[in-house]
Amino acid sequence: MLRGPRGEPLPGGATPAEASRAFFASRHSANAETLTRQSRGLEEFFAYIRGQAGLTILDLGGATQQNVSFITNLGHRIYSEDFLQILNEAFGSDGAMDQSNPGRIEYFLRQALDYPETHFDGVLIWDVLEHLAPALLTAVVERMRTIVRPKSYMLAFFHSDTKVEAVPYYTFRIQELNLLQVSQQGSRHPAQLFNNRSLEKLFGSFESVKFFLTRDRLREVIVKV
Repeated sequence: MLRGPRGEPLPGGATPAEASRAFFASRHSANAETLTRQSRGLEEFFAYIRGQAGLTILDLGGATQQNVSFITNLGHRIYSEDFLQILNEAFGSDGAMDQSNPGRIEYFLRQALDYPETHFDGVLIWDVLEHLAPALLTAVVERMRTIVRPKSYMLAFFHSDTKVEAVPYYTFRIQELNLLQVSQQGSRHPAQLFNNRSLEKLFGSFESVKFFLTRDRLREVIVKV
């Protein structure tokens, strides 16, 4: 039986191991296209924690040495979860399985976001949320609301083109307070795409949502909890 990253059996049977392995092999390919770009969203995120020490940050892009070193060198703690890997293990390659199944949603939340209330002072969500269908996305956003302290910031990226059938997915490595190394790892069919209005609705229960539109068609979003 295929098991999740923390050793729990998947509800409803195993997902295809071959598809999972192929997905992750492509995701971590050494041939990934890489560029360095400025990020106003990242700059805003770090402006929030500037001058503070001992904060706890969650990175949903998986563990990278650059991000771990950057955050810890600022005097903070970092937790890393490979969100897309867990999604693939819970719901199959490219999210092909039913993301409205309550048992699988609960399994996914235990694997990806099983933390105490108000545990984090910020979340680097990156580009993972547009791969979640509505029922799973709602559950994830609500869980993040509980595990992040009030007034904290979350940084998320969304593709601004809402008419494409597949979108790239990336690894994000922090270079400076406003500079990211972005590596495209492949493409994936999004579960849903968002414009500004739909993002405001998604995060409507949070204190504020701020948008930064970039040249590479990524919409950077700062959410204040």
